[in-house]
Amino acid sequence: MADQGQTRPTEPLPDWAVPAAAPERRRRRAWPWIVAVLVVVALAIGAWFAGEAIARSIVTATVREQVITALDLPADQPLEVEVAGTVLPQLIAGRLDELTLSSEDVALGDAFTGDIRVVAQGVPISGGAMDAGSATVTMDADQLRALLATIDSFPVDTVDLAAPDVTVSIEVPVFAAEIPVGVALTPVADDGDIVLTPSEIEVAGTALSAERIRQQFGLVADVILRDWTVCVADQIPAGVTLREISVQEGAVIAELDIDGAILSDSALQAEGVCA
Repeated sequence: MADQGQTRPTEPLPDWAVPAAAPERRRRRAWPWIVAVLVVVALAIGAWFAGEAIARSIVTATVREQVITALDLPADQPLEVEVAGTVLPQLIAGRLDELTLSSEDVALGDAFTGDIRVVAQGVPISGGAMDAGSATVTMDADQLRALLATIDSFPVDTVDLAAPDVTVSIEVPVFAAEIPVGVALTPVADDGDIVLTPSEIEVAGTALSAERIRQQFGLVADVILRDWTVCVADQIPAGVTLREISVQEGAVIAELDIDGAILSDSALQAEGVCA
């Protein structure tokens, strides 16, 4: 009979009774995903800029063609077109925030010629009025002479520029002699016209006042002291108005306002009329 106090040897549990150890979970590396995201972003940015470049090219080419046709300019007329900001969002919105056009030696009319720069804000893509518009016309002395030649009896051949004035020489008959009188004329814009007003008179190198001129030349003084007016309304569209004119650094600078409705109103696009 076996000893009841004797312990039995421990036998190992069978394999099926021992729970299997969980396999070690493999950690996934994050950097391939980061690289993939960066690649996608880079491709998207590249596609955006490619689309932006194409859109800008199409817009500038279209605007240039329309302006050349509207102004009846030579097909090879140098004309710079600039669109401010990113073009694609503006095309989607249907409006260009700011459009700038610039060209040299543009004939606005038969006698009104100069280097022109036009700035338009809020230009609609599919028709309608723009928010605002302005233009700057820069004329040299020869171009100014061509414009002033439209004034009867104006001494065009003697015109010169001496900021802030336009200078001329007028031959004044005194008895049997012709006395040259130098006159400095200050240009101003008045109701859409250019008005040249005498600001300084010089005879034989001596500056004289208006009163002295009247005393010395009598009725002939009216020829010296008169204002000269040149209308430019018939040289530009009805929707464009001369706002300011000045002489600066050997050039005459004319500032013009453009009616925003000129893009869609044929009456404003037509040639203006002098009063």
